[in-house]
Parts: sequence; structure tokens; C-alpha cells
Amino acid sequence: MTVSTASVPIIDDATAAAYAAQQRAHDEAYRRAHGGADRPPLSTARVYAALLALALGGFGIGSTEFVAMGLLPEIARDLLPGLYVSNAEEAIGQSGWVITAYALGVVVGAPVIAALGGRMPRRRLLLWLAAAFTVGTVASATLPTFELVIAARFAAGLPHGAYFGVAALVAASLMGPGKRGQGVALVLSGLTVATVIGVPLITAVGQAAGWRAAYLVVAALFAATFVAVRILVPWQPGDANSTVRSELAAFGRLQVWIAVAVGAIGFGGFFAVYSYIAPMVTDAAGMPSATVPWVLASTGIGLTIGNLIGGRLADAGTVRAMFLGFAGLIGALALLGLTGSWPLGLIAGTFAVGFMASIISPVVQTRLMDVAGESQTLAAALNHSALNVGNALGAFLGGLVVAAGWGYLTPAWVGLLLAVGGVLLATISVALERRDSAADAVRGSA
Repeated sequence: MTVSTASVPIIDDATAAAYAAQQRAHDEAYRRAHGGADRPPLSTARVYAALLALALGGFGIGSTEFVAMGLLPEIARDLLPGLYVSNAEEAIGQSGWVITAYALGVVVGAPVIAALGGRMPRRRLLLWLAAAFTVGTVASATLPTFELVIAARFAAGLPHGAYFGVAALVAASLMGPGKRGQGVALVLSGLTVATVIGVPLITAVGQAAGWRAAYLVVAALFAATFVAVRILVPWQPGDANSTVRSELAAFGRLQVWIAVAVGAIGFGGFFAVYSYIAPMVTDAAGMPSATVPWVLASTGIGLTIGNLIGGRLADAGTVRAMFLGFAGLIGALALLGLTGSWPLGLIAGTFAVGFMASIISPVVQTRLMDVAGESQTLAAALNHSALNVGNALGAFLGGLVVAAGWGYLTPAWVGLLLAVGGVLLATISVALERRDSAADAVRGSA
């Protein structure tokens, strides 16, 4: 579980010099940390091995974040047995709090950990975060009551945004100038590939062996991430100039707040649908429960393709990419709402929703990094706070209409309204940016 309205800057001489200066600072920090030794140059194979290790963490995160969405009936039946017997719809709607709690953990953890950990060497911080994921996910799988599982899911969400934020900075550094959006997309590809492979397979495990077994599989993924990051990701220093105050300075920028709101409200449209995809498949479209993993895989293919396209679009210009993504998302949600009661309509609609939504994610990530000034660690993490506000909001609002008995396709229309809200906020951001640019031009000419 990313946007500003300005296009990504063209890499001119000044920008290239800034990258070179950053690299020299990294090299000097490496020499100080390693007894004066020079950092060996990284081969292309080593760069992509490091990116693969970072993406493995994204694969685990995508699995832990999204697997509950295919197992809500099983979770409700186990943790809320009395309510499930008397009112299954209400029990499933209430079990959506498992999703919401994780998302709220992301929202809280991303800025706090990013602000406190900005000076820490990046690989070390990634290792601490992978360890925290492992512990939190094991707790999610083993605690006995609904309330304790909710608390464990909140704790498991705390490292999410900081991991993706730091991993995005590492990836951008490894990829070099002009490929920042692609580096971000490569890290996020672990999450989207999880929706194609990990979530459907782990959902099948959960349906066969119980939802707790599914979370134990996810915990093993995080343990593997810890090992891969330790072996494959090269040492990188933290930001020596980072302080809590300097990182939190991003919150003083209006465009940062708007970018966060664009991601939160706009992307909430996707989560309103994805949170209740299992009952959509079985109740709205009348398909057997065994098809839920296949529909999840289809949606995940859409997410994966859209993410890779979104990274390239972000490098070409975030404004155009943002509005294209939201226009497509609104159309996809309407398609699902109108045709989701038929199996082919549901499959096509959920694929389209995933495809268009994931175009938006790397675009918002890039935008936030553009508008945050020196608060780069926090900006990279804030994207995931924004998306998980959307996760919490979408799951909550979708749960309300489901629990009210309005049907399992109604969340598609809730999602459409949220996506329209994202467009309105993006329009405001563009207008403010153009106004400020015009005022700067007038002052410059004076």
C-alpha cells in the first residue's frame, strides 16, 4: 500500500552536479565508516540484485497488507463467531478493521520512523524494519482475540511506510539521474507482484489451513527479506544533515499536504473495492470461493503492469500522469459498479481498477519527493502514509455500505466518489502551483 502536480525536473547541469555531490558525500561517509577504504564500484548485476532484495521486502509488505482482503470471511468466522452466525455481512464488514488497523499503523509509523531514522545508515534502518515486520506478523498470526489481532495489525503496519521510503531513496541512488521514477517503481514492483503471486497463493493457503497459517507464511517472507538486504544491499549513509526538525519541515509546505491528500482520498477508491473483493466474487458475481485467488491474481496483474507504466509516466511528467491515472480509475470503477454482478464484468472491472490505480502510486511518490525540499526521507515515506490513509478510508467506507446491507458492489461507487475527490484536489494543487510560478516570474522580472 504518491503525488505532486509539477512534472519531474529535467536533469540539467545543476541537477547532475547535485547528484554528483551527493555521491561524493556518500563515498566519503563510506570511507569514514570503513577505515578509509574506497567503496568498490557497483556492477549492473549488483545493482539489480540489490533492487531485487528491496523488492522482496515489498513482496512481503504487499502480502501482509492485502492477504486479509481475500480472507475476510475466514477471519470473521474465526474471530467474530457469534456475530457471523447471526449476521454474516455485518461480521465481514466489522472484520475489515483488520485492514484499517494495519493502514493506520502505516500512517502513524511512516513519518515518525522517517523523522527519527533519517541519520541512520540506510541498510541498517532497513534491517531493523524487516525485523519489526517479522515480529508484528507473527503476533498477528498467533494472538487469540479480535482486539489483540487488531492491535498486532496496527503494530505490523508501523514499519511499512519507512521501509518503502528508505528503499525508494536507495533505489533512486542506485539507478542514478533521470531514472528516479523507474527506481521507485522497481521497489514498488515487489508489492504489485505480490498481488499477482503472493496474495493469491497465500490466500489459498489461508482458505485451506486457516488465515493464521497465511500470516505465518508472510512472516517467513520478512525473515528472508532481512537476510537478502543484509547480503545484497550496499552500505549507504543516512542523511548527515537530517534532524527531526528538518524532516518535519515538510509539513510546513502546503503542496506536501495537498499531495498527501491526493494520494489518500484518490487512492482510497481502489481500497474501497479491493478490501471487499472476496465477497464481491462469491456473493455479487456468484462465483465459487475457489476463484477468489484467481480474481486476486488478475487484479494483481493489472497492478503490476500499471505500476511499471506509472514509473515511466512519472519520469515524463507527473501532472499529465496524475490526471490520466485518475480519469482511468474513475472509468474503471464505473465499469465494475455496472457490470460486476457478472463474472466477466467483475474480472474485467477489478483488473482495470488495479491497473489504473497503480499508475497513480509512483506518480504521487515522485511528486512528494519534488515538493518536500530537504525532507526527502520523510517525503518518500509520506507517500505510503497517504496511500494507507486511503486504505483505511476505503476499507472503512466500503465496510459501512456493506454492513448497511446495500450490496457488495456498492463500494465501487464509494470508490468512484473518492477518486473524484482526488481529481479535485489535484486540480487545486496545479492551480496553486501555476499561481506561485506566475508570482515568482513577476518578482524576477521586477
